[in-house]
Amino acid sequence: MADDRRRNLFDPDAVAEVQRRLQTLRPDSPRQWGTMTPSQMVVHCARAVEQALGERRPPRAMIGRVLGWAIKPLALGNDAPMRRNSPTMPELVVNEEPDLAAERARLSALIDRFVAAGPAGCTTHPHGFFGRLTPREWAVLMYKHLDHHLRQFGV
Repeated sequence: MADDRRRNLFDPDAVAEVQRRLQTLRPDSPRQWGTMTPSQMVVHCARAVEQALGERRPPRAMIGRVLGWAIKPLALGNDAPMRRNSPTMPELVVNEEPDLAAERARLSALIDRFVAAGPAGCTTHPHGFFGRLTPREWAVLMYKHLDHHLRQFGV
C-alpha cells in the first residue's frame, strides 16, 4: 500500500472536501441505504475519528482477528468507496437522536484535530477489525469512512 495518491485526511484538498460536504448535511437529507439518521451518522463518524486519535479503544473483534489482515489491503489499498451496509463495530453504534448542528461542529473539530496532529497523533492501538494501522492507513480509513457515510446521505 505504498501509493501515496489515495485520498486521505492528511491531504488538505480531501479535508476541505469532507468539511464542505459535512456542512451541506441536513436533518432531512435522504438516506440512500442503512438505518442511521443524519445526526446518528455524524456521531458514528465522530466516534471513529476518536478511535483514530486513540480516545476510544475498542477491543479486537474475533472476525477481525481472522479476516482483518486479508481484507485490510482490499479496503485501504485503493480509492474505491467502502461497501454499503458493511458491519459496524458495536462501539460505533448510535441509538440516541443527537442534535445535528452540535454533533456536526464536534465532528468538524475532531477532523481538524486529526489533521493538526498529523501522523504523530494517530493511535498505535489496533483497529477493532483491521488490527494495527500505520498513520497513513488511519488517514485513508478515516477519509473513506467519512466519504462512505456522506454518500449515504447524498452529500
